[in-house]
Amino acid sequence: MRTERNITRRLDRVFARLDREPERPAHIDVPRMSRHRVVLFTATLAFYLAIVWAVVITSWLVRLDWQVMFFRPYQQWPQIHAFLDYYVVLGQRGPTAVMVAAWLGWRSWRQHTLRPLLTLAASLLLLNITVGAAKYGMGRLGPHYATVIGSNEMMRGGDIFPSGHTANAVVTWGILAYLASTPRARRWLSALSAITSLGVGMTTVYLGTHWLSDVLLGWAAGLLILLALPWFELPIARTEDWLFDLRDRWRARRGRPAAEPAVPVTPVVLKPRSAPRAEQPSPAREPVASTRASRGLAHLAPGPHTTRSERTPVTPAGSRRPPHTDHRVPRGTTQPARPLTGG
Repeated sequence: MRTERNITRRLDRVFARLDREPERPAHIDVPRMSRHRVVLFTATLAFYLAIVWAVVITSWLVRLDWQVMFFRPYQQWPQIHAFLDYYVVLGQRGPTAVMVAAWLGWRSWRQHTLRPLLTLAASLLLLNITVGAAKYGMGRLGPHYATVIGSNEMMRGGDIFPSGHTANAVVTWGILAYLASTPRARRWLSALSAITSLGVGMTTVYLGTHWLSDVLLGWAAGLLILLALPWFELPIARTEDWLFDLRDRWRARRGRPAAEPAVPVTPVVLKPRSAPRAEQPSPAREPVASTRASRGLAHLAPGPHTTRSERTPVTPAGSRRPPHTDHRVPRGTTQPARPLTGG
């Protein structure tokens, strides 16, 4: 019985917390597009275009790609091949999106705001649009499918330039640093996401699934999305407001029953008696409604309030002592002698 009551209380707490109105914590600041961020965005965009141009003109970067491919790192260090097969999963879009969405969903519930989940959705949408368009637009083949030694393998129906694993690792793990609550947490998460994305990119080169230039462009593509997120904060806020308005309209359309009004109860006032009489029976009380609402609110009903000195004393009806005359003698008087009878 006690266990059922504890479970019921916990469920009530959970549902009460879920029903609370969302309010953004005051200590969490929304990143803005500052001058420093604009400079970083411009420099990263220039680096992105430079990598694309270097591959298109078949420069020294393409020759480096072929040298690394012929080096075959997976044959040089085969002992770490099994570990890196699992480590590269940190760059796959499906598993990483599920893990990060679970964490951000818990944060959204705790902070009563949809901003973490909406920011993740916006970043993944930008990632799919920009990286996907670049992949299929340039159509570069990977190392395992290369046809001509020394060529850039562009416009041949491939889809590996830039590296999707690398860009996804930068965005998915970098969004945790972007949404961090404190500057210290933001620094630690930025360093952790940078190390993770760097490891994922080099793992794809080790496994031979990407050129080195693919990884460089993937890092730049992911960083561009993270740096551009402040421009999308206003649409994210408007989407959050629209979703909550939609929820309110849906609740109103369902027509939840309102709380029943309390039944008013007439207060019962006892009439004072002029003098206490032991033999006089107590008067019958007025009937009081026996409904649950009246029992619960009877003590809250308004009534006349008098001070203690103005209240009339009330003697309990009926006395347990039998009626008899008082034979007590006041202190200081002598009691007359009783007549003695013969016997």
